[in-house]
Amino acid sequence: MRTRLTDLAEQAGVSTATVSRVLNGKSGVASETRQAVLQALDLLGYERPEKLRNRSAGLIGLVVPELTNPVFPAFAQQVESMLSQRGYTPLLCTQSAGGTTEDEYVEILLEHDVDGIVFISGLHADTTANMTRYEKLRARGLPIVLVNGFAAGIDAPFVSPDDSAATRLAVRHLVSLGHRKVGLAIGPDRFVPTRRKIDGFLAAMVQQGLADDEVAARGHVASSLFTVEGGQAAAGELLDAGHTGIVCGSDLMALGAIRAARSRDLRVPDDVSVVGYDDSPLIAFTDPPLTTVRQPVASMAQAAVTALVAEISGSGAPRSELLFEPELVVRESTAARTAD
Repeated sequence: MRTRLTDLAEQAGVSTATVSRVLNGKSGVASETRQAVLQALDLLGYERPEKLRNRSAGLIGLVVPELTNPVFPAFAQQVESMLSQRGYTPLLCTQSAGGTTEDEYVEILLEHDVDGIVFISGLHADTTANMTRYEKLRARGLPIVLVNGFAAGIDAPFVSPDDSAATRLAVRHLVSLGHRKVGLAIGPDRFVPTRRKIDGFLAAMVQQGLADDEVAARGHVASSLFTVEGGQAAAGELLDAGHTGIVCGSDLMALGAIRAARSRDLRVPDDVSVVGYDDSPLIAFTDPPLTTVRQPVASMAQAAVTALVAEISGSGAPRSELLFEPELVVRESTAARTAD
């Protein structure tokens, strides 16, 4: 028992006396400290004592598009953790090609009488999708929060990164390194985040003197899928057109861009510089470690959960879209351009 208390105390960053108080259900422990001890229990593989198993405040649906892209599990983990801290039990719904659809998941969640739903990069981000599905949920009085996408007219809080700022940051970074032939490898333009990234890229190309106008800048955009293979295909077009700096719509696309460069016997970053987007888990350990624009996942998850809890409590949350600033993280996939 002493060894367990010591391990838990070290993991949680508290004293063994505090761990003992938490395990025995004693009062006088701050909620943040209590949560840290519970997390330590989980991380070290200990089963929680029955007295620490709280009664759920309610069920919350969490709908994400898929788990192949590491940024979505990161979102799910952050949202689930924050919901749990508030006493709610999250129900994670993940989609895959040919599997359960978003609408089918919603029907299941409604059958479970959930208190609210968080949608991450859902159909609300697709400009071709019918938004009445969300209006019907609101008509039922169900609180929802929509993350990473915006559709005017839906009575719900929206939480998004500033995608336009992200591509502007990436272009400025490459220009600062001496690159004059910069291209964008991006996913399908029916998605709101894609359109915003393209808008930022076009504006930056003109501002940095790399294109006379946005029409001309469009010639430096290659569209495919938000996958490694999609990144390889889009980047291949840009490389064949002579681009030495490539901005990518996701980290997975950036890995595909690196693959495309290597298939042409080009070195990253000596011959070609590549910038990703998301700063997904483990992306700092790729070869080379990827320069990327970090999507503020933790801050966005916090805002989404706070808004949903406010909606559930009846106090309401702002209907204006909350935009979060991205951050450029410079690693080893970008370098100064030494020759044109």
